[in-house]
Amino acid sequence: MVSHRRSTQPGLNRSARATVLSAAAATAAATLGAATANADPQDTPRSVKARIDRLYVEAERATEQYDRAGENADRLRDEVNRARDRAARGQEHLNRMSESLGSLATAQYRSGGVDPSLALLLSCDPGSYLERAAALERLTERQVAEVREFRQTRRSLEQTRAEAAGALAELERNREAAARHKRTVERKLAQAERLLDTLSGADRADFARASRSGREDVFVTAAGLPPGSARAAVAVMAVHQALGKPYVWGANGPDGFDCSGLMQWAYARAGVSLPRTSQAQRHAGHTVSLSQARPGDLVAYRADASHIGMYVGNGQVIHAPYPGAPVRYDPVGMMPVSSVTRV
Repeated sequence: MVSHRRSTQPGLNRSARATVLSAAAATAAATLGAATANADPQDTPRSVKARIDRLYVEAERATEQYDRAGENADRLRDEVNRARDRAARGQEHLNRMSESLGSLATAQYRSGGVDPSLALLLSCDPGSYLERAAALERLTERQVAEVREFRQTRRSLEQTRAEAAGALAELERNREAAARHKRTVERKLAQAERLLDTLSGADRADFARASRSGREDVFVTAAGLPPGSARAAVAVMAVHQALGKPYVWGANGPDGFDCSGLMQWAYARAGVSLPRTSQAQRHAGHTVSLSQARPGDLVAYRADASHIGMYVGNGQVIHAPYPGAPVRYDPVGMMPVSSVTRV
């Protein structure tokens, strides 16, 4: 999703999937750094283009962090909803048990008064009841089981409520992190756009052409290779349908895409649920060598896998490059390849 300048860094390094908590926002702010928005009078078109390229790379990395924070927020939202459902069911069960134990107290009162042990159970501190052996001796075996179940249910309910509260707090931290990443992306893209405006029309055209360049001879490819699987074939058809759609950062279709959003959308058409980020997508199947790439394989770029495209055969990938550039074909060697994944 960014400009594709060639790098001297070799590919095929793998990195562990990063986790995103709120601390990621601070890391992003430190690593992305602010860039001068306006061209320096001493800048050459070449140096301006290099700065634009760097801003696009930084924006792409921030976009991946934004996507990851959003994916994390979705997961946490589901956790909160499940915890709330469990808490509601637990409360209903607790209420029914309280009614049952209350009926027992009523029956004992009518037969000669409430058993002191039961009165203790129904007091504000029934948890201490089971520690009183003398009281337990006055309950039937069934009553003991009911008291124990009551106590366990209440403890479970308290734990569930605590889990829900923790998930809610983490959800809020991820929302805040996503907002910070969003501001970072917007700032980087605005800086890149202002720098682009300083270039002449010819230089802008050169920049666009350079962004599409790459090593055509990364490997010798045989024409007409079949897709890696039936679902890969469906994903390849889907990604072809996205050609020409605009790059929209943070989007996963159907009207616009960022790089990982396009891969997620295409494979969803084949009934495959991919993770949201390119770093996670590179681990969504098994790794193959670049020379073994088949249509439908995911090609991750740079050592940090901050960009991704789909190999479609004949040495080409389809991907969402960067703002202003639609979903398109490019050479698979447009930038250093870090991994090839067969889903």
